[in-house]
Amino acid sequence: MKIGKRATIEDVARLARVSTATVSRCLNNPESVKSDTKKRVLSAVKSLEYSPNFGAKVLAAKKTNLIGAIIPTMENAIFANGIQAFQETLSAAGYTLLVSSSSYQRDLEEEQIYALVSQGADALLLIGEGRDPDIYAYLKQRQIPYVIAWNYRKTTQHTFIGFDNVCAAEMAAEEVIRRRHKNICIIAGKTAENDRARDRKIGFIKSLENHKIAVSNSQIIEASYVFEEAGDAFEALINEHPATTAILCGNDVLAVGALLRAQKRGFDI
Repeated sequence: MKIGKRATIEDVARLARVSTATVSRCLNNPESVKSDTKKRVLSAVKSLEYSPNFGAKVLAAKKTNLIGAIIPTMENAIFANGIQAFQETLSAAGYTLLVSSSSYQRDLEEEQIYALVSQGADALLLIGEGRDPDIYAYLKQRQIPYVIAWNYRKTTQHTFIGFDNVCAAEMAAEEVIRRRHKNICIIAGKTAENDRARDRKIGFIKSLENHKIAVSNSQIIEASYVFEEAGDAFEALINEHPATTAILCGNDVLAVGALLRAQKRGFDI
């Protein structure tokens, strides 16, 4: 392709060795495309810096009034309430919101980012900062503004609306320590693809270490944001560390799951 020439869907199809129809399906309905095919198409999209042509009217206006949002889950009321408020504000300003859920899967979130951009999203709302730098480079190249919510860092190139998860976790741990607890365990969220869960775990441990309160690996369990799994984590911690007097939880779902199991076991909370 000549330098300066805008990539076409045919260019993407040729590089990915698929039909133009498959490229279109991959960008607009990625769950309908086989994993290996999808990887080839998205790799070609990234390599060619491809963005669809939305027609002369949209290109002339340079906006579609569509805003994309990708949240980790539809099941947590925190995200649902936040998206509801976001949608109401956008609607009042004449924008339409497109929402996707990544199920805490980074690869799926990347597919959804490409899909939303291909559908003409003017801007994106993303949850948390942790993702492939190539994604941010792609958004910058396509001139797609984005804001990161549910997190905050003092030194960053990104626009944040949120809070410092490390600091918040430290504050929670400090309150537990102030109440003279020393035998403390932690139920953290899964940290592998969740920077908010990772930061909260770091904050808990940092506060405990500052007060010279030892916490071993066996005193920390990571669990999915599901009541039953949080309850199982509580059970495992109490069984192995019966002297535990306090458990720090990474979010309210984990806390409620642990609380329900504690009540079932007859603990006075």
